[in-house]
Amino acid sequence: MRILTTAVVLGLLGQGAGAQPQHGIAMYGDPALPPDFVSLPYVNVDAPKGGRIVTAEVGSFDSLNPFIRKGSVPWQLRFFLGESFMGRSLDEPFALYGVLAESVETGPNREWVEFTLRQEAKFSDGSPVTIDDVMWSYETLGTEGHPRYLGFWAKVETMEQTGPRSVRFTFNVEDRELALLAGMRPILQKAQWDGVDFAESTTDVVPISSAPYVIDDFEPGRYLSLRRNPDYWGVDVPFRRGTNNLDEVRLEFFGDETAAFEAFKVGEVNSNREFNVARWESQYNFPAIENGDVVLSVLPHARPSGMTGFVMNSRRSQFADWRVRDAMIQIFNFEFINEAMTGSAQPRITSYWSNSPLGMSHDGATGRVLEFLEPFADDLIPDTITGYTVPVSDGTERNRAGTGAALAQMEAAGWTVQDGVMKDANGAPFTFEILLGQGSSENQAIVDMYTESLARIGVTPTVAIADSAQFKERTDTYNFDMTYYRRGVSLSPGNEQYSYYGSDAANEVGGRNLMGVQSLAVDAMIGRLLTSDSQDDFVSAVKALDRVLTSGRYVIPIYQWNISRLAHAKDLRYPDYLPIFGDWPGWQPDVWWSEP
Repeated sequence: MRILTTAVVLGLLGQGAGAQPQHGIAMYGDPALPPDFVSLPYVNVDAPKGGRIVTAEVGSFDSLNPFIRKGSVPWQLRFFLGESFMGRSLDEPFALYGVLAESVETGPNREWVEFTLRQEAKFSDGSPVTIDDVMWSYETLGTEGHPRYLGFWAKVETMEQTGPRSVRFTFNVEDRELALLAGMRPILQKAQWDGVDFAESTTDVVPISSAPYVIDDFEPGRYLSLRRNPDYWGVDVPFRRGTNNLDEVRLEFFGDETAAFEAFKVGEVNSNREFNVARWESQYNFPAIENGDVVLSVLPHARPSGMTGFVMNSRRSQFADWRVRDAMIQIFNFEFINEAMTGSAQPRITSYWSNSPLGMSHDGATGRVLEFLEPFADDLIPDTITGYTVPVSDGTERNRAGTGAALAQMEAAGWTVQDGVMKDANGAPFTFEILLGQGSSENQAIVDMYTESLARIGVTPTVAIADSAQFKERTDTYNFDMTYYRRGVSLSPGNEQYSYYGSDAANEVGGRNLMGVQSLAVDAMIGRLLTSDSQDDFVSAVKALDRVLTSGRYVIPIYQWNISRLAHAKDLRYPDYLPIFGDWPGWQPDVWWSEP
């Protein structure tokens, strides 16, 4: 990759003369909103400014830089710090509209993209955002930043300043999504990091932001407060009208879920998203709810389920064989666990894109899906093409059918029960460790029931509890056998799929391919969805990818959340119109407001 000099750039300014600046960009076709749109369709443009939201977080943090590999950082900071050229609409699968950028233009085949920076854009210290800041941010994130940024940078052939407020990225591969990804990188202030090691985890450097909020106060392990910048430069940008209405967003940190819930009950926290249906049904009857100070809201959404459950590290010898992984899924008595945990109120995740049009079918592959998978048929698990469904038990504690299926699969993989213990031909016992994060009582309860089921096939795992820093260090280095796993996906999957499941990311420290999948078919399906020139081929490629991942049996899936259960102070309000992506990632601080 090269950054072009001014002389070279001036010689290229005439190229792409036919391109037209646009107000937005979509993966396919044109964005839904017209150039003169006033605001996003799901915001309240008349929402008052003021108030605060306080949420409970389990764990701690030791860094304020969400853009690097090192450190434990509140996950919300990535969405608060560092404005980007474009912003994503929650009402369209993949459409972006200008924020820092006043316009965007691309080549006829998306081989390049150019952004023009708004003249009024400023950082929170009042200094202007410049193209120098832009180019430094892209290069620094692409070379020293978190792995999520590295893949994009590797596909940039040149980054060139094409005018006082414009920059062009030319790509070295065919990939329609790159033009959109280029618009979603955070822009940081270059001067703040002069003489500072950007890649080092620290709370000594509080990032200067070009976004609506700034870090106001914090104490690691206790709280972090963000305040709305009253001098934020972009209040009249159409994409930002009606958003970021709350004066303060405060994160309170607790050691476990019980302490966090108690803090909500007594009013130290004024908003709580509940994932446990049983608790929602039985414990949300405390005085603040009964007297109306706290309101219960149930919000539907059209997001894919994603994958939540317990991931098996296929790098480990115990889980390298798919038949062993299948046995671990067969013996996991979901129906019994679901009844105990949620009263059977939560449906099970059946694939990575279940609950959406992109989800795989569970019968035989046909049409383009079959056509895409056939070249890899000899390397795929047989039922990838013929059809795979997550096993269903009879709901009883003994789960006879699942137990029998698990024993059969373990035997096929070379393991048998000897003197009550699962062993290999040499008499070595089959065992593994389940790594859990500290403070998750729900996961602990699920694992307790799972270990009881495993005992029926002669397997006794150990359970390790790690604090947030230890958990991150171990998962970053793939030092685990099985652990809790949650991977959100969208209706517009793209390059991030390589970091989730790509072969090149399987051994990248700090990467997100926790399962360790290395599959030519997976890589090829990701490539297809990125280069499809029609919506039909794109959908077929995602369905095919879903098949390979799901039938690969890398994760023991648990239940999905196809509605969001929110308990919040009565002054916290949300718009009547809900976008297709519901409350994520535009969670409360984005489009909610306070109205006493």
